[in-house]
Amino acid sequence: MNQKLVTKKNRKVRQLRELYPDIRCKIFYQRDYLHLLVKYGLEELPDQDMPAVPTRIPGPPVVVNLGEEIAAG
Repeated sequence: MNQKLVTKKNRKVRQLRELYPDIRCKIFYQRDYLHLLVKYGLEELPDQDMPAVPTRIPGPPVVVNLGEEIAAG
């Protein structure tokens, strides 16, 4: 989705939360939506050389220390 449209959507949701704090809403971005389609079998994975949807692996972030590799090389 275009970043301009994402910003506009976030602004609208922020305004909704300010006006109606009791209403709960969650924003689904395109990547999240596609991930749910694949997860529940509503859409097949593409048979391409491109990375499968989603591009980010769920779970905690992995920290890589590149300083040790550079010093050892």
